[in-house]
Amino acid sequence: MRNGAIHLSLIYGFNLRNLRGDLLGGLTAAVVALPLALAFGNAALGEGGAIYGLYGAVVVGFIAALFGGTPAQVSGPTGPMSVTVAGVIASLAAAGVSRDSLPGEILPLVMAAVVIGGLFQVLFGLLKLGRYITLVPYSVISGFMSGIGVIILVLQVGPLLGISTRGGVIETLQTLFSNFQPNGTAIGVSIMTLAIVFLAPRRITNWLPSPLLALLIVTPLSLFFFGDQVPRIGSIPEGGLRFTMPIWNEHLNLIIKAGLVLAVLGAIDSLLTSLVADNISQTRHNSDRELIGQGLGNTCAGLLSGLPGAGATMRTVINIKSGGKTPLSGMVHSLVLLIVLLGAGGLAEKIPTALLAGILIKVGLDIIDWSFLFRAHRLSLKTALVMYGVLLMTVFWDLIWAVLVGVFVANLLTIESLTQAQLEGMDADNRLIETEQSDTDSPKSNKQIALNLNQDDSLSDQEQSLLDSCGGEVMLFRLRGPLSFGAAKGISDRMALIRNYKVLILDITDVPRLGITATLAIEQMIQEARSNGRTAYVAGAQGKVKERLSRFGVEGIVATRKEALQSASNALQT
Repeated sequence: MRNGAIHLSLIYGFNLRNLRGDLLGGLTAAVVALPLALAFGNAALGEGGAIYGLYGAVVVGFIAALFGGTPAQVSGPTGPMSVTVAGVIASLAAAGVSRDSLPGEILPLVMAAVVIGGLFQVLFGLLKLGRYITLVPYSVISGFMSGIGVIILVLQVGPLLGISTRGGVIETLQTLFSNFQPNGTAIGVSIMTLAIVFLAPRRITNWLPSPLLALLIVTPLSLFFFGDQVPRIGSIPEGGLRFTMPIWNEHLNLIIKAGLVLAVLGAIDSLLTSLVADNISQTRHNSDRELIGQGLGNTCAGLLSGLPGAGATMRTVINIKSGGKTPLSGMVHSLVLLIVLLGAGGLAEKIPTALLAGILIKVGLDIIDWSFLFRAHRLSLKTALVMYGVLLMTVFWDLIWAVLVGVFVANLLTIESLTQAQLEGMDADNRLIETEQSDTDSPKSNKQIALNLNQDDSLSDQEQSLLDSCGGEVMLFRLRGPLSFGAAKGISDRMALIRNYKVLILDITDVPRLGITATLAIEQMIQEARSNGRTAYVAGAQGKVKERLSRFGVEGIVATRKEALQSASNALQT
């Protein structure tokens, strides 16, 4: 039995020594997930759809945790996946499928798309495509996520005002303009919800997340003051999870396309959250295994009428900060939601749809990349145009095509920029070589990491003497050659190492060209070091590289590597 437990631990990453932390993390994540799952279900499927969001949170959360490749990740319905499902329903309705009620005629078709999407994700993992999915320029990711945020905001305006709307952005806007008849009671519920979500004191929300706080306060108040005057979730199917056979023989082309969209967006959403989890927990996820776990979860969710899901950033961060470290925390999160599903269905029927819309307004605003939205033009006009173009295509055209076109254009711009850098006299090999120099068998030593395009890693005698004088407390991270978005992942992968040293020096003396995504990775690395009480320097920036870092507000820039080592030595000796 003991050997079996050890075997299980090795395979799935379980560690019962962290049982208390995993239980607390899973419980806390479930508290946050409950109102979000209901809100996403209602946003994706419309009236009567909230419960299917909860089904998805239970199924995807449990299976993705069990089989996934990011130990502390919590999965469930997310903004991008919900927006995509809403688009699938709009496409099916345009093809003549009735969407008057749930489960009705349309739900089995949607669930067929969810199952196919899950199978595509499993295939992505088996083909080991995980490493490529995260190699997307930041300008494209930012524009796409901001576009998703805008879609969520637009789709929630109707429920927020008590106006019945359906379909995508354009159809929703047309309905709002042609039938603008707000419901005063719904607006009252919305105002109460938004006030709690945005203004609740931090000392309260640290213990009780604002979405759940709004759910617990506004629902009984709406019953007392408004009764049946405000639209509510409505009847919920009894008996909890149940097997539902999807319909495969109708609208197959549309269903396959929708499944592919769900698979790609779910993969991007999950793996970006995995990178966040790595950074916080100082671990490294397995991208391909994560795709397989998410795919199995979504396949099962489709068979059990659950909304598709992905790695959920906010729930994952809360889980880790509450003590969750292993897949057990994600499974506990799902089991807690299952208990709620079985025992509180009657209470959930009373939740106002305007309340869920208010919660999603906060989610939509949080998804929009406000920081990059307002800074992109300062870095590069071309980058800003790519980002805004992807945003507009995401909102008004097609999610997948927005990403594909954005990646294509961004790659063309990167190739052009790299060609210019090479023509300016760069003498370097065209292969990306990663070398790590460290003495793993000896006591702690200063660490040098080089991400470079040539083989010369030597320090001068004076620089080596300064590094030796730091007593093993300096991480010298040397970047060499033109750095595009492909190199950014190499930078991000090493962020967790910062916490083992007191000083970080990023040496970019031999970097002739710095892409936007790599710039953001450097900024994040500096911020990560400083947030953990470390000293950080960026050494050797020259010309356009220095100008770009300065425009972006990166701190700690010094003229040379020697100056940075001297400053580090002085700081450590005082």
